[in-house]
Amino acid sequence: MDHGTLQRLARYNQWANGRLYAACGQLGQDELARERPSYFGSILATLNHILLADRVWMGRFEGQPAQGIVSLGQILHPDFSGLKEARDEFDRHIVAWCDGLSGDLARPLAYRTIAGVAAETPLNWSLFHFFNHQTHHRGQVHGLLSHAGIEPPPLDLIYHLREA
Repeated sequence: MDHGTLQRLARYNQWANGRLYAACGQLGQDELARERPSYFGSILATLNHILLADRVWMGRFEGQPAQGIVSLGQILHPDFSGLKEARDEFDRHIVAWCDGLSGDLARPLAYRTIAGVAAETPLNWSLFHFFNHQTHHRGQVHGLLSHAGIEPPPLDLIYHLREA
């Protein structure tokens, strides 16, 4: 992964989250929090997980571990409006951080897992995981939207590239 690819992935991530949140915004708070057959149990919980994991990884990238996170299923924002505001703000942070990143992207990244286990992964692969993880869980929300009767928007990278 080079710096240009990283910057493009950050912008794609922001674009995809914007589209997904716009679709989710068509549902009321109760529908977003409704229990559905999914790993995190609801659209709202899955969206919270994505933001939570983003904060954990960004904390590792920036050398400032995320504070107050004790579980990957923790709910950071029980209300959709607060979650959307936090998501928008954090996506701007991710883009700015990726724009300012320099140096060897293959350098080792040492960190601790949520369980406190020491780990080390090259930064480029950690960044690849960071963006891939978001894509994976956005896909889950995409499917949950279909079951909730909302037409999910196309989120494929190629659509973003065509628009850009």
